[in-house]
Amino acid sequence: MIGESTESVTAQAKVFAALSSPVRLQIMLWLLDPRPHFAPQVDGDLVDDGVCVGRIVDKLDLSQPTVSAHMKKLSAAGLVRGKKINNWIFYKPQRQVLQAAGVVLGTSK
Repeated sequence: MIGESTESVTAQAKVFAALSSPVRLQIMLWLLDPRPHFAPQVDGDLVDDGVCVGRIVDKLDLSQPTVSAHMKKLSAAGLVRGKKINNWIFYKPQRQVLQAAGVVLGTSK
């Protein structure tokens, strides 16, 4: 991180802050490998389009507003991207952001 710009350090801090929640970390782990964790969806492919927020709500057994707040934090950190399909938001992980975090920690190249 020596020589990194202030913006880069701030962005990485947002990533680590977002992942500091056990719930958000669990969501990210599921999104990175969705097929074993979620049943096939009527609308949208689990990998290509992302996972429907309703499926995440069901799996966590939390309220929809609570899950939406968690997803908002993950999205603000750049860890997920939401895409509207019909009346639902589907979330897909942004792997390059996680890879950049791994570089900061010295665990990825």
